[in-house]
Amino acid sequence: MTERPFEGRTALVTGGARGIGRAVCRMLAAEGARVAVNFQRQAAAAAETVQMIEASGGKAIAIQADVSNAEDVERMMATVRRELGPVDLLVNNAGIAESKPHTALSFARWREMFAVNVDGPFLVTWAVKDEMIERRFGRIVNVSSLAARILKPEMIDYATTKAAVIAFTRHCAAALAPHVRVNCVAPGLTNTDLAQGANPSAVAGLIAATPLGRMAEPAEIARVVRFLLSEESSFVTGQTIFACGGRA
Repeated sequence: MTERPFEGRTALVTGGARGIGRAVCRMLAAEGARVAVNFQRQAAAAAETVQMIEASGGKAIAIQADVSNAEDVERMMATVRRELGPVDLLVNNAGIAESKPHTALSFARWREMFAVNVDGPFLVTWAVKDEMIERRFGRIVNVSSLAARILKPEMIDYATTKAAVIAFTRHCAAALAPHVRVNCVAPGLTNTDLAQGANPSAVAGLIAATPLGRMAEPAEIARVVRFLLSEESSFVTGQTIFACGGRA
């Protein structure tokens, strides 16, 4: 693979302000891409991500948009095209998560979880797919979760949305082939703000259940995304890589 495989490409990362999203943004910029860092509420964190990229000689912009809102997505895409060009590389990373018993799960929360975690990838993918097909080049990576595979009785809504993301990946890969490749990464426990704010004993239990004996670092997940976006995976589409330290 070339030293900078994404040179001259435009990348959009939803939920790019912090955690895995930030690591993916920094990786893409380091590999030559112009990067659009999407955020919904974390304006300061998104600006910091852009500053990190620019300090290393890369080009990036931060764009506020709620990916579950069609008008926001349309506005975001117009900005990306105007500032950076049409999107070549898309990482659907934005999502929400929480843990609660079934007795506390309302239909309103169920719908909100689906709006962000499922409608979001749909809306953003639909905003770029036609121009990718027309230009005969497109690479999409959706971010799911280990929760899509293992039992999570206190994350029924979240786990269901992440399973839907895997199905969405498979069917889009078939529909958008041959010029657009669509794949998915499903991380296990990762060292993000979410994990750092979780119950320490619960985190310790998850680490104990992980054969590699630790949580992932965001940069490790970003390297899986790099593989799926690059030509190193040129004959890979419709697949999900569970980057979970052996838990699945």
